[in-house]
Amino acid sequence: MPRDLRATLESLEDPQLDLTLGDVGMVGAIDDAPGQTTVELLVPIPTWPTVAHLRTLLADAAAEHDGRAANVVVRTMDETQMLHVRSVLRHQMTAAPGGGHQHGAETPSFLARGSVTRVLGISSGKGGVGKSSVTVNLAISLARLGHRVGVLDADVYGFSIPKMVTAAVEPVVLGDTVIPTFAHGVRWLSMGWFVSDDQPVIWRGPLLHKAISQFVTEAWWGEPDFLLIDMPPGTGDVALTLSEVVPSVEIYVVTTPQPAAQRVAQRSALAARKLRLSVRGVVENMSWFTGDDGARYELFGAGGGEALANDLGTPLLAQIPLVPSVREGGDVGTPVTVAAPDSEVAGTFGDLAERVAAQGPARLYRQELRLG
Repeated sequence: MPRDLRATLESLEDPQLDLTLGDVGMVGAIDDAPGQTTVELLVPIPTWPTVAHLRTLLADAAAEHDGRAANVVVRTMDETQMLHVRSVLRHQMTAAPGGGHQHGAETPSFLARGSVTRVLGISSGKGGVGKSSVTVNLAISLARLGHRVGVLDADVYGFSIPKMVTAAVEPVVLGDTVIPTFAHGVRWLSMGWFVSDDQPVIWRGPLLHKAISQFVTEAWWGEPDFLLIDMPPGTGDVALTLSEVVPSVEIYVVTTPQPAAQRVAQRSALAARKLRLSVRGVVENMSWFTGDDGARYELFGAGGGEALANDLGTPLLAQIPLVPSVREGGDVGTPVTVAAPDSEVAGTFGDLAERVAAQGPARLYRQELRLG
């Protein structure tokens, strides 16, 4: 069997891991029998999410290389091979930008100084303003601009991301490493994939802190350009945890046009600033409804987003119209930016993604003075 065929196959990438098949040892035996090439695909678990994609990818590449039919046989890795995958992921997670390794395996490389990753905390003062819808559709829009994107659902008590992206399969757990699910070009992770719908999460602060810390530092996010964190409403424990685990997080505040929502959202933003987090902008959701007569109806009032942005000294980055398809997409698990990518509201999310990307990272560092 020519060595260059193996090299070709091992250079292919698994989108679930964003690593080559050679990196993680997913190409097994190659049988170059007369008339047909048989390639063994090794997967960590039987239900590996990208099996169908990888089978097609390997078969096409082998056939193109040899000019004849190719058969792909899938086999589950043994314990040693699976531990190799876990070892590669942990090594990649703690490799410092530019080479080398960080001191302490607790801090992933994408949080190191010099990393390209921007961590965006999508916040609101109260529930019901569409914060999760904004998070999901902004993430997909950023991915469509060519960015590598992850979403962490940090609303542990009121998680909604799994229902909004039900096209995604469940995350994969390899030992002490969680591999987020991958769908619509984005990596997703939520407590909702680890508990049943009718099971309440009843945790005190320390358990919540530990869960959020593990989701950030022990999950395989790769090297994302953006990691969006869907924060719970208000100013509670999650904001405190994120200020410790991800001190460079940038806060984007979602509000609706009515003055009451604007005042509550302002408290959330001011709390973030007290934690020395950078507040980068305001997103006004449900700004207006366009009727069949073409007229705009401001069902929730007007001016709340602009007033909040002015009070905070930050830009109003988007006014997102109230469109039934946004709600419908969230209910059926197909976000509007996927179901109707050419719609007006999807275009608004696309514009928002461009503005967020154009802002660049916040120039705020919190290196504390250490004595001794």
